[in-house]
Amino acid sequence: MYTAAMSSNAGPSPLANPDRVVSLDVLRGFDMLWILGADELVHAIGRQNHSPFVNGLVKQMSHNAWEGFAFYDLIFPMFVFIVGVSVVFSLSKLVAVSGRSVAVKRVIFRAIILYLLGILYYGGAANIWPGMRLVGVLQRIALCYLSAGLLFIFFRPRTLAIVAVSLLLTYWALMALVPVPGVGRGNYAERMNLADYIDKVALPGRQHSKDHDPEGLLSTIPAIASCLLGVLAGLLLRGERPQPWKKAAILLLAGAASVGLGMAWGGMFHGVPQLAFLTPMKFPVIKKIWSSSFVLVAGGYSTALLGLFYLVIDVWKVRFWTLPFLWIGMNAITLYMLENIFEFPTFANRFVGGNVAQALGPWAEVTRLGVALLMVLLLARFLFRRGVFMRI
Repeated sequence: MYTAAMSSNAGPSPLANPDRVVSLDVLRGFDMLWILGADELVHAIGRQNHSPFVNGLVKQMSHNAWEGFAFYDLIFPMFVFIVGVSVVFSLSKLVAVSGRSVAVKRVIFRAIILYLLGILYYGGAANIWPGMRLVGVLQRIALCYLSAGLLFIFFRPRTLAIVAVSLLLTYWALMALVPVPGVGRGNYAERMNLADYIDKVALPGRQHSKDHDPEGLLSTIPAIASCLLGVLAGLLLRGERPQPWKKAAILLLAGAASVGLGMAWGGMFHGVPQLAFLTPMKFPVIKKIWSSSFVLVAGGYSTALLGLFYLVIDVWKVRFWTLPFLWIGMNAITLYMLENIFEFPTFANRFVGGNVAQALGPWAEVTRLGVALLMVLLLARFLFRRGVFMRI
């Protein structure tokens, strides 16, 4: 990694750059906020407050056990989507100025560093083989970035769209038509599907779910499509046409259409006569195998949120609320790694543990997690104000 800017004085604010799509950084920060502790804070509040509203928030802050979709299922695929959007802005100028070969080297280098950071995140050399986890969140981001980056460098938008659709259909065909030994074909239940089976027999090292992994081998195929959806959205944003408000409208409409198509493919509109033709192709919405229908639902929500953020922040210029998200979004990977290594909730006990926790009673955990999240925000603010932006 390198430091883009480091100074004892406040660094230049990205808000001062009229050409920057600030909404992308803010959306990245909004997405990362939940990973950095806001999710745990919601759960802690839910253990003390059982109102219908809070219970609904808690439910949305939990992954579905298998089939279905909740807000928390959106966090990871939206980050992959945002990586795809960022590819357009980070590589377009590089290709134009330095050529494709330099851009290819940059993509490969960044992907390798990201992958190695993923190994480190899950313990690195502290784990004795086969206890090392070779796949995971950062590793998947690395593979998606590598694939989407190289495709973006060499192919036109229409081809990228065709590749994305082909990946989703290919993954569905493999999952639906290739039989799993002892199970048969077309079974999407946990440990009964082809993706889990391939992880069991071919994925070395430690796996998240003992004998299969939600970031496993076969499910990387549709994850690349998630990243390519971001690339297509980025191409729209970076283009000179149409007008900014029309770009936002297109993103909102495209997002809604993608969510609807994904839900239809997943069987969520079962019984609607007009959609009966999709029944033989039903592919349930399942995050843990990154089903093709899940890609469309998650990609649709991501596209719509990008359109909404772009409309409010970059078109209407309503930015008074954006700074905390911008602080995080500008150093997302750095904060993600630090949160894993530093354990902010443990450090927060030095301020609100002991007698303070006893005085707070049942709300002690909420306070501790709130202080931990505040520490993350203060660190993000410190880095931002000093102009320290750690990028790979």
